[in-house]
Parts: sequence; structure tokens; C-alpha cells
Amino acid sequence: MAWTTSDIPDQSGRVAVVTGANGGLGLEVARQLARKGGHVVMAARDQAKGESARASIRGELPGASLELVPLDLASLASVRQAAAAILAGHPRVDILANNAGVMAIPERRTEDGFEMQLAVNHLGHFALTAQLLPALLQSGDARVVSVTSTGRHAGRPVDPDNPHLSGRYDPWRAYGQSKLASLHFALELDRRFRAAAVPARSMVVHPGFTNTDLQARSVRETGGGRSQRFFHDAVRRFGMTPGQGALPLLRAATDPGAVGGALYTPRWVNWGPPVRRPMFARTRSSDAMTTLWEVSERETGIGLDIATRER
Repeated sequence: MAWTTSDIPDQSGRVAVVTGANGGLGLEVARQLARKGGHVVMAARDQAKGESARASIRGELPGASLELVPLDLASLASVRQAAAAILAGHPRVDILANNAGVMAIPERRTEDGFEMQLAVNHLGHFALTAQLLPALLQSGDARVVSVTSTGRHAGRPVDPDNPHLSGRYDPWRAYGQSKLASLHFALELDRRFRAAAVPARSMVVHPGFTNTDLQARSVRETGGGRSQRFFHDAVRRFGMTPGQGALPLLRAATDPGAVGGALYTPRWVNWGPPVRRPMFARTRSSDAMTTLWEVSERETGIGLDIATRER
């Protein structure tokens, strides 16, 4: 039987943090977790859109337990402020959905000097996870879910000498690198959870070919780039709905049988119900994962040592 939202267990008493919850996949994840009784912290950069998203959920679910927190993943200062606000209100976090992202945009640097796609898709989430770790370790079944893409297959592991692709930038190269980093982060985080013997799991998901604002934003930011227009037109014609695309993330976040260190995707790669799928050996390089961790700690200035936090 295909896994659906009806399979989500009761989430009463559980706290979930969802990045990019102001639209697309994040909004649908927030909606379904709230429907099942969870308290959802909707972390979003655009607070006006966040308010609209919260209102849309409450219009359908008047009793939904929702909270809006400002979060700009392109700013380490914003990540620190968001984490502090979440920790102040929630000593325990059960689900962290590292969902927000950007795709194939022109070269830009963040206020911290990071390449924008690596910053938003990976480094900001690395920093957020590190700072929420004390609350995650208070849960008896914490889930950290990161979002990758088939674009990871065209990506290369982060080069420690040039993680921001200075002089080598290409929109799709940077996107592939960031989405491979998301996968490597999820796998290495789960390995460290197991090594520390803590009750937490880290998974990675691919939402499939889903029609959200991701493709439209890449068209807007490139001024209508040819490849960006192609994917935007294709996803509008053939893509799944955000509700369908959110299912792999929801399954990883809530299914009691979900496996740490696993990849959840639509059954037919880009379409279909959510299933666990194998990963190519080349995407599970332990050397690449170790390097990514070292680069992430160096760039963000934030250590993520699970054993130390557990003590």
C-alpha cells in the first residue's frame, strides 16, 4: 500500500521546526504536521508570506498550533537569532525539516561572504542544526530531515580550497554542489548520531519533480535564463503538486519505521508515492563527508560535536 498522509502518526506533544514554511513543500509539511496535532515552528525569511501561510493553515485548521519565526538562511546572524528564539520557547525539538532552498540563481555572495546557493541550501541549515542540537537531543525520537535533488548527480564534493566556487561559478554547478552537500550532511549527521548512541535519526529526501516557487524564483532571478525557463515550463505541465512532493519529507519525519541515514524519494524517482531508495556508492564517500563537515565548521565558525553536546 502506498504511504499517504493518513499514515502520519499522532503528533500531539511534538515540536517541529520547518524552514521555508511560507510556501511550497514547507507549507504542506507544516500543514500536515499541524493537522496531526503537532506544534509547528514556521521558520521563514519573508514574514509577510509567512503570515499568509499561517493564516491559510488556520483557515483550514482553526485549532492548529503554529508559531512564526524569522529566519534568513543566508545570514549566520539571522540563524543565531532564530535558533535562540526557538530554544527560548522550546527546550525540546522533535523534528527539524531543513527544507528551504534556492536553485540555479546568478552568482551572489551573502553578508558572510558565502556563495548564495551553498549558504542557503547547506551552510545555513548546518548552523541551524548545530544550534538546535541541545533541544533535539532532549527528544526521545528526534528527526533531522534534509532535502536533496537529482541535481546532486551533477554536483561535485565541496573543494575545501574553493567551497564558494570563486572563478568557477556556474548556476547549475553551484546547485549540484549544494544539493550533494545536503545529502552528505544528512548521512554524516546520522553516522555521528549512531556513534554517540543518541535517540536521533537523520534522513535525506528528494521531493521529486514538484511544482513550487523554486523553479519560478530561478527564472525571476536569472531574468528568464533558458535552462531555468525550460524546467519551470516542464514542472508546470508535468510536475506533482506540493502536497505530493511533501510526502517523502513527511514520511522521513514521522514514519516510525523510517531508517536513519536513508534516502526517501518518489517511487519513480521524480513521481509517485514516497519510498526508501538505495544510493549510489559514489554519493556516499566517507572522505567527502568528512571534508564537508570540516569545511562547514570552518566557514560557519560553529562546531557540531554530538558527543560533546550529549555529555
